[in-house]
Amino acid sequence: MIKNYFKIAWRNLHRNKGYAAINISGLAIGLACCLLIVLYIRDELSYDKYHANKDRIYRVIHEWKEVGGAGYHGQVWGNAPVGTALKSDFPEVEEVVQFSGQVSILLKHGEKVFQEERVFYMDSTAFDLFSWKLIAGDPKTALKAPYSAVLTESTAKKYFGDENPIGKTLEGGATGGRAAPGVYTVTAVMEDVPSNSHFTFDALMSMTSFRQSWAEVFDEWGYVDFYTYFRVPEGSDIAHLTSKVPDFLDRHHASDDGSYRIRFEPLLDAYLHSTADRQPGATGSVQNLYIFAIIGLFILCIACANFMNLATARSLERAKEVGVRKVVGADRKSLIGQFMSESLVMVLVAAFFAVGIVFALLPLMEAFAGKRFALAAVVDWQTLAIFSLAVGVTGMAAASYPALVLAGFKPIAVLKGAFRSTPKGAALRKGMVVFQFGLSIALIAGTFIVLSQLNHLQHRNLGFQQTQMLVIDFNYDDQVTAKLEAFKNRFLEEKEVVSVSASRSVPGAYFPNAYTEVESPEGTMTGLGPSLFEVDVDFIPHFGIEMAAGRPYSRDFPADTAHSLVINEAAARLWGYADPSAIIGKRFSQWGKEGQVIGVVKDFNYLSLHRKVEPLALRFEPMSSRFLTLKVQTATLPETLVKLGNIWSELAPHRPFLYSFLDESFNRQYEADFRFRRLFTVFSGLALFIACLGLLGLATYTAQQRTKEIGIRKVLGASVLGIIRLLSFDFVRLVFIAIIIATPAAWWAMNNWLENFAYHIEVHWWVFASAGLAAVVIALLTVSGQAIRAAMANPVDSLRDE
Repeated sequence: MIKNYFKIAWRNLHRNKGYAAINISGLAIGLACCLLIVLYIRDELSYDKYHANKDRIYRVIHEWKEVGGAGYHGQVWGNAPVGTALKSDFPEVEEVVQFSGQVSILLKHGEKVFQEERVFYMDSTAFDLFSWKLIAGDPKTALKAPYSAVLTESTAKKYFGDENPIGKTLEGGATGGRAAPGVYTVTAVMEDVPSNSHFTFDALMSMTSFRQSWAEVFDEWGYVDFYTYFRVPEGSDIAHLTSKVPDFLDRHHASDDGSYRIRFEPLLDAYLHSTADRQPGATGSVQNLYIFAIIGLFILCIACANFMNLATARSLERAKEVGVRKVVGADRKSLIGQFMSESLVMVLVAAFFAVGIVFALLPLMEAFAGKRFALAAVVDWQTLAIFSLAVGVTGMAAASYPALVLAGFKPIAVLKGAFRSTPKGAALRKGMVVFQFGLSIALIAGTFIVLSQLNHLQHRNLGFQQTQMLVIDFNYDDQVTAKLEAFKNRFLEEKEVVSVSASRSVPGAYFPNAYTEVESPEGTMTGLGPSLFEVDVDFIPHFGIEMAAGRPYSRDFPADTAHSLVINEAAARLWGYADPSAIIGKRFSQWGKEGQVIGVVKDFNYLSLHRKVEPLALRFEPMSSRFLTLKVQTATLPETLVKLGNIWSELAPHRPFLYSFLDESFNRQYEADFRFRRLFTVFSGLALFIACLGLLGLATYTAQQRTKEIGIRKVLGASVLGIIRLLSFDFVRLVFIAIIIATPAAWWAMNNWLENFAYHIEVHWWVFASAGLAAVVIALLTVSGQAIRAAMANPVDSLRDE
């Protein structure tokens, strides 16, 4: 019996190729999109789950409360003493691993010289806590001795090729900053860090190397430069450990005034759920995963709605078949089985094509998502189980209603020719069209808002010159900083170079915080911890940063080098000065310098637009510089870069000429947002395409059902344009209803998404009007072809047809 069902189902599909093609295409694209979205979401949810003790690993979140602040501000980056103290004070803490902030260091082996940007100094217990696999070397001793290094497989191959790197050396020198210069011995090689890690690296250096260079910071609770992770025993109550924290901090005098505290965050929350700043790597967005999951559900719903619409629209064609079957003895159950079989065959064929589409589009999906999806991820049992469930639910949801409708026809009415499409069935089809286009309009509006917001991020006036700025990274090299003025003057000899500045930070790059005391309006010295840019005398005019009060650093004032400070408006407000001019002349003390505040710059966005401008101190300290920034004329950029590279090779032959453009490097902060934009746009477009496929099929069958009506109208004098208008109006009216329903839901959802940005666009009514107009135009274009064909047909043929 079942075999016959499927045989008849296959014959029916073969006989109605156009109907089958439209339905299978829509379902296949919908299922393929869902499978791709499942792959993406599963990858995002898999971060850090490869660690054997993932459920028992936590990290310390350090929180500070500014004077007069409303709450605590948390970051992962903190002090070193907390790790040793946790291990010694709490038996619940089995193991602690600390590592430095990410370090950039110049490494050299023979003629091979590379500036490595992803390096950490890490405790020797690293391989006890984290499940990174060593290819060679002893995990117990690999990071124990000073100046020992563990390289990833890719890094080892870059320096040593196919040679065994164990015991070989890398010269890490000609550098300042947080890196420890010296000759490093390779003690181990590990597999490349899995991409689903919340922080990754190319090399690990022993923390004892760092300790030899900066021993004093390991006892300072106020020094911030370390990440602290720890493991607890099986079944430990982290809440009980957390309850001991206040006494722990008091015992170590870590926060006598209550402005500093710590909390513990699970490792598995680090990537998607952490709200702390200064992360050791990139973080994801759980909100974006919800959005993609909803889009996937939308696409599947649209595909199912297509299927049901087309199947019920074809019910008149199958009516006589049902009538004859019932007369010869077929019962309702067998008819439902027959029509369900047809639908399930179609869904299974669509699923087969969907898998093929996924394999074909996987490289494109990887490029859009910025991820690598292994073939194993597609055929993984969990992925296959989810996909099979989606196929099953889709098949049952799409097939059940049409089967019940077809099986419910009355044979007498059908065979007498009195059977007509019921108002209830027509209303359902119209409801499906409204549903499909409501979702499509919401996605069109969402796409427009996402594109507008990210365009706003790229083109908003940030308060400093972003374009035509060439940034040379010399990584604190002592040989360069010793001759900064000579470098600047030599570059300025080139007519293409307008100005040059040296600084430790540039907008969008790493910067420290500095404990700073400034005289308050009441006359007392108040200590706070603003962000810190260490700059030279040219930095403020070079970047085009405007003054809100006072003056910038100047060569005309020799005291500026040791006794002056410039801050931004946000810092002035933090110290209690609403009027920035009121802080001019007030006393300050910062990292050994004392003097007066001489200027306040207007707030500029040195961080991404996800965050408000934070308090910033611009300290005169060119000898702490890492970057040389050149404002260049871009008319002859390739030739200019060659000239500048030659000058660099002449002045600093020991270092590679490493440069970037400020606007490009600043916009890297939005890589996750740009990735979200690409995926959102593509999946929204596919959802709209599937909706149009359904509309095309429905328009085709509507035109066929009204063939005689159109013939009669033409005989009675109706124009082609009038008939096209008649056939198109019903669909356009449904799209207008969809606009009314979709607008409030889309407005609410997109406003919630925009709250992730401190600076964002406003959502205006015309966005939804434009989305609705786009949907109307798309619907008209989709329907018009069939309407024109029907209107142009010879009425004699349609009236002669029985």
